[in-house]
Amino acid sequence: MFFNSIDFFVFLPIVFGLYWLIGSKRIKEQNFLIAIASYVFYGWWDWRFLSLILFSTLVDYTIGIYLNKTEKLSKRKVLLWISIGVNLGFLGFFKYYNFFIDSLVDSFTFFGKELNINTLNIILPVGISFYTFQTLSYTIDVYNKKLKPTKDFVGFMAFVSFFPQLVAGPIERATNLLPQFSKERSFNYANAVDGLRQVLWGLFKKIVIADNCAKYANIIFNNHTEYNGSTLLLGAFFFAFQIYGDFSGYSDIAIGISRLFGFNLKRNFAFPYFSRDIAEFWRRWHISLSTWFRDYLYIPLGGSRGGTKMKVRNTFIIFVVSGFWHGANWTFIIWGALNALYFLPLLLTNKNRKNTDLVAEGKYLPSIKEFAQMTLTFFLTLLAWVFFRADSVSHAISYLQNLLTSSLFYKVEIFPSTILLLVLFFIITEWFGRSGEYAIEKIDFIKRPIRWAFYITLIILMFSFTGEEQQFIYFQF
Repeated sequence: MFFNSIDFFVFLPIVFGLYWLIGSKRIKEQNFLIAIASYVFYGWWDWRFLSLILFSTLVDYTIGIYLNKTEKLSKRKVLLWISIGVNLGFLGFFKYYNFFIDSLVDSFTFFGKELNINTLNIILPVGISFYTFQTLSYTIDVYNKKLKPTKDFVGFMAFVSFFPQLVAGPIERATNLLPQFSKERSFNYANAVDGLRQVLWGLFKKIVIADNCAKYANIIFNNHTEYNGSTLLLGAFFFAFQIYGDFSGYSDIAIGISRLFGFNLKRNFAFPYFSRDIAEFWRRWHISLSTWFRDYLYIPLGGSRGGTKMKVRNTFIIFVVSGFWHGANWTFIIWGALNALYFLPLLLTNKNRKNTDLVAEGKYLPSIKEFAQMTLTFFLTLLAWVFFRADSVSHAISYLQNLLTSSLFYKVEIFPSTILLLVLFFIITEWFGRSGEYAIEKIDFIKRPIRWAFYITLIILMFSFTGEEQQFIYFQF
């Protein structure tokens, strides 16, 4: 069930109406409805996936209870590793089994030996990477005594399967979202309006920006040998806005829908393409994942507290693992390693925390220096996105070779001016709304007629420029 589908536009009002009909005083009943609705939402793709998420929920709920019953360190470690083993075991089998088998066979073939190991026809459960990390955060935080384990199984089940952010995040921490299931949630009109506004902007990002950019990104990437360098650069540009509009659009919709039900999710994107260096980009892109790896992997490994070798090692580990999290393909690993190479000079010169303020704060336009920094950062990100989008490493290398060796000053062979104008409108809106949580958050300050004219414009654009429907990119992760 997609957010931009007819099914969901029927599903959401029904759940919303029943939820508030139950009443804010009956927390357990509301949680039960959310859990049931979430399982219906998830089972819409394939009901067989439900057993997987239910088993993961049972394991971590039980382990949380037992962690609370023992202070013995050895037993607590065993319980923690059972949770890690079960969750990462499921993730490893469904997502990476065939990758490891193929890589093993290829490595033996390289050395002149043949292995007869067959891959399996495995269906990847939608969103497994997201809810696996979410439930792991619960166990780890209970183990570290940052959170008391819950005894409310229905509330915990609703937390793990919460349908707005179940399949593509944001990856919520148990310390933030789980306590909200035990508190009374009252309907707040202002929050609901703000949520609907964010949903509208998220749908615009997905339907108008991402899906239209996807059409041309696919044409150019799939036929890259036929185009000159300027066209290939445009193809990478289209993919950059496809993935940003698609993923941040999903996050906006998820956060907005959550507000309709009285929940507050963490921000997941903070206008990353206005970043002035790669470190700032990674503080603004997929924030829930980057902070997850920082807190549960980078810091436990020693972070940047050790010497140069430890800093380099830990930086590569976190970026490569982040790349591998995205998919079972060497392209994602190289994408992660490339971002580590971008990041290292800033870390080693202690400039990785240089740009923590809002770019051009209080100004209409950036300075020449800021514009140059944003342009360079965006170009480096663009080159890395080629590996993320390519079907294989050879595809990515061939694409980049053609892009960088073929003249960038030839006439662009594919130039959809209308789509580029829509992207320009999107960039301008994001720029002037960059001080908010999302681009049109502060539109309330504009007079009502102008505000409603803007809303109507977005809706007209969505109906007029509906791109070919594309599955949300991050559903595959």
